[in-house]
Amino acid sequence: MQAAPDPTASIISNVVLFGGIILIFYFLMIRPQQKRMKEHKALLASIKQGDKVITSSGMHGEVASVQENTVKIIVADNMHIVFDKSAISSVVPKGDS
Repeated sequence: MQAAPDPTASIISNVVLFGGIILIFYFLMIRPQQKRMKEHKALLASIKQGDKVITSSGMHGEVASVQENTVKIIVADNMHIVFDKSAISSVVPKGDS
């Protein structure tokens, strides 16, 4: 006669497996996204007048002024456009054109 399998062992192995999947999901998806968000927030906080920026829509320009939540960007001679700070996707390094 064979003994019946222990039901608690099956539950414990399922919980461990599910916990492992959650940890893998956290380290491969959630944590890197949080890191990118933190870096983008620091980028937005460091924007200052004269920086060359690229918006999320692909528009290039130079920062004319910075307010709390908005940025005025010069995109052509005498053409200023106001964007939300969150629309800035990157700052062009000083040596690049």
